[in-house]
Amino acid sequence: MRALLQSRALAPLRHREYRLLAYGQLTGTMGLWMDEVSRGWLIYELTDSPLQLGLVRGVQAIMYLLLVPFAGGAADRYSRRAQLAIAQGLNVVAYAALALAIFAGWVAPWHVYATAVLVAVGQVFQQPARQAMIPDAVPREVLTNAIGLSAVMYNVARTAGPALAGILIVATGTGGAFAGQSLLLALAMASALLMRTPPAPAGSARRDSFMHGILEGWRFSMNSEPIRAGLACTMLTHFLVVPFTTLLPVFARDLLEVGANGQGLLVSAIGVGALLSAVLLTTGGDRLPKGLLMMVASIVYGFVLIAFAASPWFYLSMVVMFAAGLCQVGTNALVQTVIQAHSPPQFRGRVMAIFGLNNVLMTAGSVVVSALAVAVGPRWAVAAMGAAGILSIAWLYFAMPGAKRIR
Repeated sequence: MRALLQSRALAPLRHREYRLLAYGQLTGTMGLWMDEVSRGWLIYELTDSPLQLGLVRGVQAIMYLLLVPFAGGAADRYSRRAQLAIAQGLNVVAYAALALAIFAGWVAPWHVYATAVLVAVGQVFQQPARQAMIPDAVPREVLTNAIGLSAVMYNVARTAGPALAGILIVATGTGGAFAGQSLLLALAMASALLMRTPPAPAGSARRDSFMHGILEGWRFSMNSEPIRAGLACTMLTHFLVVPFTTLLPVFARDLLEVGANGQGLLVSAIGVGALLSAVLLTTGGDRLPKGLLMMVASIVYGFVLIAFAASPWFYLSMVVMFAAGLCQVGTNALVQTVIQAHSPPQFRGRVMAIFGLNNVLMTAGSVVVSALAVAVGPRWAVAAMGAAGILSIAWLYFAMPGAKRIR
């Protein structure tokens, strides 16, 4: 055990600020992943509409699109710790309010949409602040390990959160699930408040206008080939491939007939696969061929979606979801490692905010896959999105040949 604790893979945990950041990410992300099950289940329960599953995420995309540039700019100008804590506090309030509405018996679809907007605002300000703090919390030589370990925390939460949401929905209804989410975000906020960080990031250009700073961040990102390639890969995947999870309630209830617990297990299977992949990333560190891996993982992910669409059995679907999780770290945490390693501190918040646009594209993709499900059925919709993902990443592979040589 001592040898494990002294290993390079766990070296980031020897730094106090990183430990607090990781613990906060674990609890906060668990609450957010519970939302993937509880909010989808609640709106489907209230409306019986697959289209509403996409629309409830669609309203969040609007907030991401509007606020992402400002979230990144704020993270490069002001206290990242304060930004993280305030954003988490907003999520605490949103989840608690929805739980209260459910327990009181007067919840309506508009409550689900209104709190989805508040949650989106909290999330969009959390992401660039938290991710930009990682390189400041550890030495440069263990940065890849730190980001990989953060991916492990993320996927532990991703594994436990949906399963916990399914259990709480069965035991206490969706109100209990949202109350649990509020508690978890409160714990995350407490971790952020305990951190000791500088009042503003080093090198922040506060003398420039806010809009000038935002545009400067975009110019830097587009002029850096590693960052440009990483952003293109993750954005294509998040628009075309990742949004299939929006239809999991339809697959769980109507096609595989396994209910809310089954949906939670499917999402948890993705998390287990992603957790294993994140452990491999943490162990491999800087030795991995990051550019090649992120593209190969994205292409394989598309084939996994086609297999899931064709699967008639729940246990086979679980195996396929495990494979999907293996691919997801390559399209997310690995790309984040590339971007973080090539971003100087004064640009890091704005670059990670642009990276956060993959959430906008994922939400837009959720609307597309939901509309396709209405038009051609959920199985054909998921298969079509998977095929489009394969073709798009294959095009990127040949259009940006230097991307596969990124280390």
